[in-house]
Amino acid sequence: MVALTQDELLAEFETMTLIQLADFVKAFEEKFDVTAAAAVAAAPVGPAAAAEVAEEQDEFDVVLTGAGEKKIQVIKVVRELTSLGLKEAKDLVDGAPKPVLEKVAKDAAEKAKEALEGAGASVEVK
Repeated sequence: MVALTQDELLAEFETMTLIQLADFVKAFEEKFDVTAAAAVAAAPVGPAAAAEVAEEQDEFDVVLTGAGEKKIQVIKVVRELTSLGLKEAKDLVDGAPKPVLEKVAKDAAEKAKEALEGAGASVEVK
């Protein structure tokens, strides 16, 4: 068996859809009995700490809460924003509420929200 370099593996991952990549991660976790979760540091406790964490938020999730009446337009916008195929984008829109983008910058989240709302969808940025 030929070992692939890190660059070759990354190039292969670039060709995968998000769903295929998620399936791969699950299989990897099962095969090697590991978890792909990031380490979590202990967070400060209390109302002041919660306000501090809210101020420092730099990653946002764009959540599709409803497709509206122009579902086809919303599916097109979802496909533009993500690397999902037609079926995956349709499933995401049909399964609302679901996240469209996760852990993106505030400006990217706002642009995605505007695009989705422009297509007739209802969206939340968290």
